[in-house]
Amino acid sequence: MLIQIAPAPPASREPGRAPRLTTDSTDPTGRARGRLHALDGLRLTAALMVVGYHYLAFGEGWPSPVEDLFPQTFSVASYGYLGVEFFFLISGFVICMSGWGRPVKDFFVSRVVRLYPAYWFAVVATSVTVAVIPGGRRHLPGNDILTNLTMLQEPLGVDPVDGVYWTLFAELRFYLLFSLLAWWGLTYRRVLLFCCVWGAATVLVSPAAPGPVRLLLIPEYSWFFIAGMAFYLMYRFRPNLMLWGVVGFCYCASLAPSIDKFKGLTFLGDRPAWPVLVVLAAFFGAMALVATGRLSGIRWTWLPVAGALTYPLYLLHEVIGWEFFARFGARVPPWVLLVTVLLGMLVLSYLVHRLVERPLSRYLKRNLARL
Repeated sequence: MLIQIAPAPPASREPGRAPRLTTDSTDPTGRARGRLHALDGLRLTAALMVVGYHYLAFGEGWPSPVEDLFPQTFSVASYGYLGVEFFFLISGFVICMSGWGRPVKDFFVSRVVRLYPAYWFAVVATSVTVAVIPGGRRHLPGNDILTNLTMLQEPLGVDPVDGVYWTLFAELRFYLLFSLLAWWGLTYRRVLLFCCVWGAATVLVSPAAPGPVRLLLIPEYSWFFIAGMAFYLMYRFRPNLMLWGVVGFCYCASLAPSIDKFKGLTFLGDRPAWPVLVVLAAFFGAMALVATGRLSGIRWTWLPVAGALTYPLYLLHEVIGWEFFARFGARVPPWVLLVTVLLGMLVLSYLVHRLVERPLSRYLKRNLARL
C-alpha cells in the first residue's frame, strides 16, 4: 500500500553483537542478498485481501446483496479487511529497513516521493469517475477534493474521496514517530527501546478519551508497526529471545482491538471471530520467515512488478470499482463484471506506476534533494 521495498544499507556493528548482513551484502553462507522479493509477494497478498473484502464482502454497488451473488466466497472475503493489519506489519519492517543509516532529510524525501504521486492521481481519478459515472455516490465539492490532496483530510475534518485513505493517515503518524527515532539515530538498542516505550505508551493511552497523544500513538494498530520493527531487528542482527518476546507480546496484544473491530462489522452477520486469530498468526508467521531469512531465496522476477502495483491498486480499487458495479451490475453477470473490473484495476495500477509514479517521483526526488 504505502511502502517500498528497497535494499538496506550495510549493517552497523552493535556493541557486543555480530551484525546481521543485510539486503545489499552477503549472508554468512556466502549467498548474495538482494531485493526481498518475498515482501513484494506479501504486499500483493495483503492488497488482494483488501480488494476481495471490498468487492465480495462489503460489496457496495451491487444490485443484490453480495452474499447472494457470491455465496461461495463471501465467508472467506469477510476477513479480507485484515489485509490492512498485514500492511502495517510489513510497513514496520520496511520503514525500519529503508530508514537505517540515512539522515532524516533523506527519509522525509523518500516518503514524499513514494506516497504522493500515485495518491494525487488516485484522488483526481476517483473524483472524475464519481462525477462521470452515474453510480449513485455523492460527488464531493471541489474544496474538499483539494483538501484530500494533502492526505490530511481526516484530522482536518473533511470527507475522504475514497474510504481507504484512512490508512494513509495512520502511516503518516507512524512516519512521524519513526522520524523522531531516526533523528536520534537508529541502532539496535535504540530501536528496541523505542518499541518497548511505544508499546507501554499504547497500553496507557488505549483506555483514554480521544486526544492528541492518543491520536499520535495509533493504539489500535501500533502493535503491528512495533512487531514489524522487531522483525527487522531479527533480520538485521539475528533473532534472540528478547525480540521473539516483543513479537509474541505484540501478537497477543493486537488480538483484543482486532476482535473488537471484527465485532463492529455487523453487516457481516454472525461470523465466528476465531479466524481473526488464525489469520493474524499467519501474518506474523510469514514475517517470521522473512526475518529469519527463510524466504530470501525467492527470486521470482515477476514479484517486484507485482509489488509495484500494490499501492496504486489499493488507492484506486474501492470507489471506482463500486461505481462500475452500480452502473453495470444489472446488465452484466456478476462474476464477469467482477473479473473485468479487477483486471482493469490491475492494468490501471500498472499504467499509474509506469506513467505517473516513476517520472513524478524522479522529479520530486531531484528537486526536493536540492532543498
